[in-house]
Amino acid sequence: MKPIYIDYLNALDIDALALTDAEILAAIETSLAAQGNGETVIEPRVHLEPNASFHGHFNVLRGYVAPLNLAGVKIVGDFVDNYKLNYPSEFGVLNLFDPRTGAPRAILDATVITDMRTGAITALGAKYLARKNSKILGHIGARGTAYWNVRLLDHLYNFDEIRVHSRRPESRNAFAEKLSHDLGKKIVVTDDWRSCVEGTDIVVEASRLPEPHPMLKTEWIKPGAFVVPYGTMSAVELSLTDIMDKLVVDDWGQCKGGKFGSLRAHVEAGKLSEQTLHAELGQIVAGHKSGRENDGETILFWHRGLSLSDIALGYAMLEKAKASNIGQRLRFA
Repeated sequence: MKPIYIDYLNALDIDALALTDAEILAAIETSLAAQGNGETVIEPRVHLEPNASFHGHFNVLRGYVAPLNLAGVKIVGDFVDNYKLNYPSEFGVLNLFDPRTGAPRAILDATVITDMRTGAITALGAKYLARKNSKILGHIGARGTAYWNVRLLDHLYNFDEIRVHSRRPESRNAFAEKLSHDLGKKIVVTDDWRSCVEGTDIVVEASRLPEPHPMLKTEWIKPGAFVVPYGTMSAVELSLTDIMDKLVVDDWGQCKGGKFGSLRAHVEAGKLSEQTLHAELGQIVAGHKSGRENDGETILFWHRGLSLSDIALGYAMLEKAKASNIGQRLRFA
């Protein structure tokens, strides 16, 4: 048997790659188009909850992207109390495989991949579903994915005003300071949910609630807005879907099942179903379904997170790492 090697990128390697905003968005958009064209296989995520007292769980995401000739499995932990240890809420590892033989191809730190690809999905959702003249962003939450939500959205829209809020003052203030430094613009820190989201053009709800609670009120959403709720525990009212002209998800197979997710109650109540669903985002990116058709549409996009995005971003990182001589090669067999 020929020797088998694994390409390995740790967190320091990925930082050294310095992927641009455009490179991140392009990688994810490619995977969405492949999904929309039926060139992928995605299995609904599964969860492992070791102990309820740990206040967290593991997600296992699996997929195959034919144009990239890669299959992948990502395991990512999601633990809400990690900030007490000065850890990110999520740690992850991405494993990539040859889809024809099963031979391992690469192992990557997936902590920042998770953050980047989540932000990219949010931003690409806005590219196809938000008004082109959107100028005010309201963002709830300051966890790892929040930074890339705001950064990549601002890359596309160059907002006049960005408002942020999170439960802890120290987290929202630090979040705003980092954004202000990196984006070169003032960030408005709010003390409550309403002043953060009311009247904004784009609303992103990425809260870290310990249990479902309707913190985001439907009446605060202005007509024509684009709303992205994706907290693990729901923070929205059951009436939120009632005001929407279009309901879009990243993958219906994942959204219709499982115990977690911002719109879990809406699925169970029949408010979000195969009949009320407008499209998956990949179908829109591939040109098979319509995106936003006029400025008056109020649109909701719910994304659970795609293994396809992890695989595509991992592939882009590996390609850039090879060109830049970054990372390690490990002998597997």
